[in-house]
Amino acid sequence: MSLTTEMTPADLAGANPMLRKIIDRIEARKPSKTFAVHNPANDALIADVPDESAAATEKAVTAATRAQPEWAGLTAKDRCTILRRWHDLIMTHADDLAAILTLEQGKPVAEAHREVTFGATYIEWFAEEAKRAYGDVIPTSEASRLQLVIKQPVGVVGAITPWNFPSGMITRKAAPALAAGCTIVLKPSEETPLSALALELLAEEAGFPEGVFQVVTSKDPAAVAGVLTGDPRIRKISFTGSTRVGKLLMGQSAETVKRLSLELGGNAPLIVFDDADIDAAVAGAIAAKFRNAGQTCVCANRILLHASIKGEFLDKFIAAAKAMNVSDGFDPACDMGPMINSAAKQKTRALIEDAIAKGAELSTSGKEMDKGNFLPPIILSGVTNQMDITHTEIFGPVAPIFTFETEEEAVKLANDTPYGLAAYFWTRGMARARRVAEQLEAGMIGLNENAISSAATPFGGIKESGLGREGSRYGLDDYLDIKYIAIGGL
Repeated sequence: MSLTTEMTPADLAGANPMLRKIIDRIEARKPSKTFAVHNPANDALIADVPDESAAATEKAVTAATRAQPEWAGLTAKDRCTILRRWHDLIMTHADDLAAILTLEQGKPVAEAHREVTFGATYIEWFAEEAKRAYGDVIPTSEASRLQLVIKQPVGVVGAITPWNFPSGMITRKAAPALAAGCTIVLKPSEETPLSALALELLAEEAGFPEGVFQVVTSKDPAAVAGVLTGDPRIRKISFTGSTRVGKLLMGQSAETVKRLSLELGGNAPLIVFDDADIDAAVAGAIAAKFRNAGQTCVCANRILLHASIKGEFLDKFIAAAKAMNVSDGFDPACDMGPMINSAAKQKTRALIEDAIAKGAELSTSGKEMDKGNFLPPIILSGVTNQMDITHTEIFGPVAPIFTFETEEEAVKLANDTPYGLAAYFWTRGMARARRVAEQLEAGMIGLNENAISSAATPFGGIKESGLGREGSRYGLDDYLDIKYIAIGGL
């Protein structure tokens, strides 16, 4: 039986063995306090999950601290074996995990399936990369001395993940931490806790020792974060979310001088130069802007068009946006699902109304799709710096259009933001490609490309978009301390 949004919670659990296991486990533990998880497509109840307190978080930290020495003491090969089992279990249960993800987050189920399997690649990558956490032997001027550098796990990690990628954001943090020999206490978004609980259940089946990977669900993120940032036993915080919250966590972590990985807000420009392949640029812009209803940190937040190709690009871009099917994520024809909740939609609507009031032109309407938490693809022409949407991470399916005349103007417009996560541009000129790629102030650049993430490449930003990298060998280093050993008398 396949899932639909019309099912009752009991029917949903009966149709999805993984969801049934999660609910049975919750009921067996008899939590004193719970909160409801709703489907953003219709606001229907999916399940009630434990609303855990600061005290429960402290208990989880204690368990992680107790488990840390034994986990770190395993060989990289032994940790790799357990991580590979976790990867294989995720792949085996990918259909169930994708259905749970769509239920609680709303994205099309095919897109949810890609997130689950893509997230699993991080586990596979870091399971192998842990075997290559090499140190160094440093030449010395003293014949009787040996100088060594080794890498050791940071320690217990506190991780806080968002709702827009409730599976992929977890594996991207947990995989390198666990591979390096760290234990981890993870707080998922209260909007999407079920995907996290499913991953925790599969981690236990894979053979992770008790306390190594724990999920704390709570409707009070500030209380949980207060424990994670304030407890000296937590040696690193990894957070994905807004710049505002990232700054708060950074300040709270200062007292115990924790290591930080922060993937924060973005205001990504997408530039189309006059020598670009317009059809390829339109396809890239549709994906970069409207994936996950515009609710990604690397979404194209501003589309900058050379004046000479603006008309051709917009005609094709508007047509492609209007052709998108906005519907329930379980609809096989769905291109874009709902926004996460009504507050997110209201925020996006306010940005649209402000832009129109200040002179922007609405190029699409899609009123028949504008209901509940759904919002159709919106394209705004004639956007200026005086509009709030120019300086705000939209996190919704709205594409503001700007124009430019010169390469220098395009780069200046693109860099005119405190954020620096991702940037995209389309050109067929090799010299321009090099110049612009080097001049754009962002941690990740897509040149004639919108799909910029993979387990083998570094993901992260500069400026107020954060610190550290996820994925790649650089992502493993973020969970390792460097220790220098001088050995004399040899």
